[in-house]
Amino acid sequence: MSASDMINDCPVLDLRNIQFSFTHAKYLLSEEAIIQTQIKDFKLGNAFADAFIVGKLFILEMYTNAVSGVSLEFEDRDIISIKDFSREEINHIFKTAKSMEPIAAKGSEMLRGKILATLFFEASTRTRLSFEAAMHKLGGSTIGFAEAEIASVKKGENLADTIRTVDKYSNVIVLRHPLEGAARLAAEFAEVPVINGGSGAEEHPTQALLDLYTINKEKGRIDGLKIAFAGDLRYGRTVHSLAYALSLYNVELYLVSPESLKMRREVLQTIKEKIPVIEKTSLEKIVPLVDVLYVTRIQKERFPDPAEYAKVKGSYKINLQTLSEAKKDLIVLHPLPRVDEIAAEVDNTPYARYFQQVWNGIVVRMALLSLILGATK
Repeated sequence: MSASDMINDCPVLDLRNIQFSFTHAKYLLSEEAIIQTQIKDFKLGNAFADAFIVGKLFILEMYTNAVSGVSLEFEDRDIISIKDFSREEINHIFKTAKSMEPIAAKGSEMLRGKILATLFFEASTRTRLSFEAAMHKLGGSTIGFAEAEIASVKKGENLADTIRTVDKYSNVIVLRHPLEGAARLAAEFAEVPVINGGSGAEEHPTQALLDLYTINKEKGRIDGLKIAFAGDLRYGRTVHSLAYALSLYNVELYLVSPESLKMRREVLQTIKEKIPVIEKTSLEKIVPLVDVLYVTRIQKERFPDPAEYAKVKGSYKINLQTLSEAKKDLIVLHPLPRVDEIAAEVDNTPYARYFQQVWNGIVVRMALLSLILGATK
């Protein structure tokens, strides 16, 4: 049977509801079929063809997921909390992100005509520019503002009206807001997908995804690792999302912080039901044990009392002396920006991976945008 006959014999190749036999799947995955039939003849749609750099692996994964009952629905989906994702969905995002790495280097037109709106009511450099870079690399365009002072909110406009207005200008919205729950509220009023770019001290789901992607890329796995968080675990939204995400894997998690900045109780209660968690105030004995050290700055802007900030400022400083007993393959991560918690002397060591995180953030956000906007499945 030729490749074309195989396609005609099995016309239902809806990527959301795969309905072909394992024999057909094996044939579509074979080199013979790839050689005999152009991708466009697979009747998978132009959007999938644009992203066919992952090709056979995607088809295999989709078939496997269809058989196992795992649904991977991303199109038009809001990204509000990392808790809304299954491990299978995260792994699918990883695969899509990996396929985006060569595309990020040369660019693509797969989101041509699409508009990303970035609404940042709080200061941001990396998250906002990362989303904008991701959108431009996929051929789309961006609009938005980087501070509330230049938006109509200064005139008294409420968040709901801002969202309902920008909804008409864009195909997807990224929102950063100082209030917890703001992203979920925005999703209630928007018709287009809303991505949480950081909501107060609550969560930062896309940062968690790029952190996980970095760990998996650098270590080759997540299961079986010992991971430590050090710094502000109370107000640091990145560690909240990452803790939730890591609870889907077989890891040991060490939480190192001053007593006043311990992990939020609701986060701790949830993750302790799934993985071993050890809380400490001293980092010295933890560094030699772990495979990943995730450092966060003390969030000065979150403290209601400056005197309380002064008490914990500079609690942990990672330098060459701190890492002298570390495993040779330890990786040090940081969501950035840093203040003084990681010395510059660490930057040129094999441990430092925080600037690689920045690049990984672009490809992960490219993956999310392409999935949400239907350019890839």
